[in-house]
Amino acid sequence: MSSTAASATTSKGMLWTGRVISGLVVLFMLFDSITKIIKVPQVIDTSVKMGFTVSMVVGIGWTLLVCVILYVIPQTSILGAILLVGYLGGAVAINVFLHNPMFNSCLAIAFGVLTWLGIYFRESRLRALVPFKS
Repeated sequence: MSSTAASATTSKGMLWTGRVISGLVVLFMLFDSITKIIKVPQVIDTSVKMGFTVSMVVGIGWTLLVCVILYVIPQTSILGAILLVGYLGGAVAINVFLHNPMFNSCLAIAFGVLTWLGIYFRESRLRALVPFKS
């Protein structure tokens, strides 16, 4: 019981660290979704070269935006994290399939880790579910 009680508390430092990390993730994902939704020519051209249609890219942008919104709302943040990491996993799969530079996959993996790290620091429910013991 004491490990759950210890996991349930969030210090100010942990909370703000989580908020900053999550904020960086949100800003990156918002940028990614908005550039798809407003059809930035470079984003569309790159996506079309990868085999996507313009309507697919816009749909992916809207889907990502919904995932980001769910991640930002405290009551749905864990669901949002699951969906964001699924999106990033798809990005890794596509980059590996197309033999794109390893940097593309590493960037997506890094943001997946940051997605969970940010929420882990700010969300006591997740720390109670996945406690790290020393």
